[in-house]
Amino acid sequence: MRLISKVRRTNFDIILQRLAGRATCELQPGAMLHSSARIRNARGDSSKILIGCHTRVLGDLSTFGHGGEIRIGEWCYIGEASRIWSAISIELGDRVLVSHSVNIFDSLTHPIGAAARHEQVKQIFEEGHPLSLSLDECPVRIHNDAWIGAGAMIMRGVTVGEGGIVAAGAVVTRDVPPYSIVAGNPAVLVRELSADER
Repeated sequence: MRLISKVRRTNFDIILQRLAGRATCELQPGAMLHSSARIRNARGDSSKILIGCHTRVLGDLSTFGHGGEIRIGEWCYIGEASRIWSAISIELGDRVLVSHSVNIFDSLTHPIGAAARHEQVKQIFEEGHPLSLSLDECPVRIHNDAWIGAGAMIMRGVTVGEGGIVAAGAVVTRDVPPYSIVAGNPAVLVRELSADER
């Protein structure tokens, strides 16, 4: 019994050592990380993930070793099982609602070529995220008061305009105009919001 206790304590100590000094994020006043939130900041610089005042994060925020920056405005919500993956820059304005199980990408996440992809994965397994890599990165911008529905995917280079709504399950590969709703795979314009819906 004592041996098991020592082994568990040793494993726990190892985990604590790995986490000590590891970059996480910067929280502004009133911001909160829920117990389900995960910060995977491979950049090693806590200033590269900024969470604005009164924002709640239940999902995952991740940067790559070679780059990535996540800026989330005030009074935002990042739902459980949602993941924001940045290799260059993802920015959310104020009052943005990201529902559950959303994925937001600003890169391809892996090289197109099989050999390069294998080398990237091998390096992640053996040494951590590569510090030099090209993943055809293109920034993502989600403006104030946007709503991203459950299970949606926002792909690299997309801008969601102010007050834009992305329907549940949509795959967004093109910009979303302000105060409009897009849906489908690939997402297409459904309609503009009326004056009283804005």
